[in-house]
Amino acid sequence: MAIHTPSDFTPTDLPTMTQPARERKGLAGGTVLILLGVALLIGPLTGWQFTWLALPTLAVIFLAWGMIMRSFGLIIPGGILAGIALGTALMQNRPGLLDGPDNGGLFLLCFAAGWGLITLLSPLTNGGFRWWPLIPGGIMAVVGTALLTNQLHTLAWLNIAGPLLLIGLGVWVIFRRRE
Repeated sequence: MAIHTPSDFTPTDLPTMTQPARERKGLAGGTVLILLGVALLIGPLTGWQFTWLALPTLAVIFLAWGMIMRSFGLIIPGGILAGIALGTALMQNRPGLLDGPDNGGLFLLCFAAGWGLITLLSPLTNGGFRWWPLIPGGIMAVVGTALLTNQLHTLAWLNIAGPLLLIGLGVWVIFRRRE
């Protein structure tokens, strides 16, 4: 069996893009440009201020583009922007009795939901299921819940539990790789 080094390969050794993949890429790119153009025309043509729609529109564009291309890399900004857009919209409308730190807690929970969306959509991409977005999303959800429920002493406990969890996860990753 011959051992190949990276210098043994030339650019012509790389697989060419198939026609369906090329068509899907063109469809996705064209759709994104059309949606962006329409979104940018709404304000000047109608006088309607739609800046509040900028984040959700970008989220939808990235999510749709990622789903069409089956690209996890495009789902990531879509999920992040979706969480930020939801949090921003809820904070601006101040549902119920939310004031002060509660708003920050609500925003963090929405932001965490965006990270959860990334994980939920990951099986529909070429790389399959990915769990790692649950790490930043979970941290944001814990902090957001502590702020929302006024359990700030929980955050002090996380100063010890968080690093211990990371150490345990690191040990698990190291030993799992050796098997």
